[in-house]
Amino acid sequence: MTTTPPGATLARFAATLDRGAIPAPVLRRAEDLLLDWFACALAGKGARPVEAITRFIERMGPADGPSEILIHRTRSSPLIAAVANAAASHVAEQDDVHNGAVFHPGTIVFPPALAVAQAIGCNGADLLVAAVAGYEVGIRVGEFLGRSHYKTFHTTGTAGTFAAAAAVGRLLHLTPEQMLHAFGSAGTQSAGLWEFLREGADSKQLHTAHAAGAGLTAAYLAQDGFTGAGRILDGAQGLAAGTSTDADPSRLTDGLGSRWTLAETSFKFHASCRHTHPAADALQQVLQRHHLSAREVKAVTARVHQGAIDVLGPVTDPQTVHQSKFSMGTVLGLIAVHGHAGLAEFDAHWRDPAVVAFRDKVTMALDVEVDAAYPARWIGKVVVETNDSRHLEGRVDEPKGDPGNTLSRPELEDKALRLALYHGGASEAEMRRVQDIIRSLADAPRVPLFLS
Repeated sequence: MTTTPPGATLARFAATLDRGAIPAPVLRRAEDLLLDWFACALAGKGARPVEAITRFIERMGPADGPSEILIHRTRSSPLIAAVANAAASHVAEQDDVHNGAVFHPGTIVFPPALAVAQAIGCNGADLLVAAVAGYEVGIRVGEFLGRSHYKTFHTTGTAGTFAAAAAVGRLLHLTPEQMLHAFGSAGTQSAGLWEFLREGADSKQLHTAHAAGAGLTAAYLAQDGFTGAGRILDGAQGLAAGTSTDADPSRLTDGLGSRWTLAETSFKFHASCRHTHPAADALQQVLQRHHLSAREVKAVTARVHQGAIDVLGPVTDPQTVHQSKFSMGTVLGLIAVHGHAGLAEFDAHWRDPAVVAFRDKVTMALDVEVDAAYPARWIGKVVVETNDSRHLEGRVDEPKGDPGNTLSRPELEDKALRLALYHGGASEAEMRRVQDIIRSLADAPRVPLFLS
């Protein structure tokens, strides 16, 4: 008996997913995630790496078109808009994350899905269904690739190509066979390496830009009969063979149609790498519970999982604002000195003497319990030593923004407004209108232009 490859099962799911199969709460969550992503894209306005990618990609495409480039209030082709918007939405470090996949789905799924939806004139429900397909595929690919993959590869850049292909493929009404070909073309283009963090290079924005564009390209090519490897994920020379030592093919089809991974996705509260959030929440707990100031702290040990050490460990002396968001010491320093690690705190205070002094008091240590729970759960533990020799412990089992400790709709809308206003991406009135559009998107006969 021939067994259907898991990639083919996943492709069929993405190609045939319809609105009636998706629970209403999942669709509402998709609206929340769209709003969160949209605001993150606006917050990328003015960021040097984002502007560089956007200037380049705008020169490569038409000066007008059906799809919005959000930070410039211009329009171009779907490919150009998808690349620009994907780059913009990953720089503020506020975009969503799925814990188990260690993957940022929104920054990959929504840019190509929105660009294509605007270009082909589909209705709002189709956009939401396509987004769900992208999340379900990308998250499962991230889980499949495992912890060993993430040690070297930025999963958002690699699994992200599949997520983008699935979302666009659903909008283009690809057949299951065409969707599988799209996955093959997406997988052979997947890329993204963590080495950039060691020197604070700009590559992280390129990871999302490339993944969104590559996935979109793969879907359109498949629609035109272009073929891709059917076993690109689990084949003898496929993605897992080259980039993972603990890949688990069962994760690709786990609970398809009943387990909605989109609903498991977390919103980011702090404006920093997600690996810093559990410890940041735990430190905040200790400081508030014991009424401590930063000056009263002698040392902090953040007890973390190995993934945090792999990603954050190389950043010992951050040289840019963005690199400082991957410094555990800087993040905890902002929490201790200023009470928050938000966009404004990073911009204004990441090199303040008091923050740097606190940064140098922070170390990371591998914790067996935390590491065993990761990536399904991101437990936060800190040990704080005070100047008067007390040792105080903090623990958070669900960081702020996780599904069990999520942001309410008012909190999400407040976050979206802050992000939109951050660099003048949109006015308050414009963002209120965007919120209204997204809240009624499921019944919209056509996906509209939001800003231009």
